Amino acid sequence: MKTIHAVYENGVFRPTEPVDLPEGSAVLVEPTTDGVRQPQPSDPEFAHMDPGLAKIYAILSHRYDGGSPDASARHNEHQP
Repeated sequence: MKTIHAVYENGVFRPTEPVDLPEGSAVLVEPTTDGVRQPQPSDPEFAHMDPGLAKIYAILSHRYDGGSPDASARHNEHQP
């Protein structure tokens, strides 16, 4: 078995890299955190920004830190 790194978002575990499993496979998840806190729009470094812009910067930071090398590939996940 291989360890699969994932991010917990909106009640769902999202793998940060492709997973080689058949669609619909049942898996056992034993969550542990890696200790890395993801940026939030309310963080002090975003305080000077418009709230909408702060959210965008937090999302972009999250994609970078989350291990996804291509943020544009998941662009539509964050559309209103």
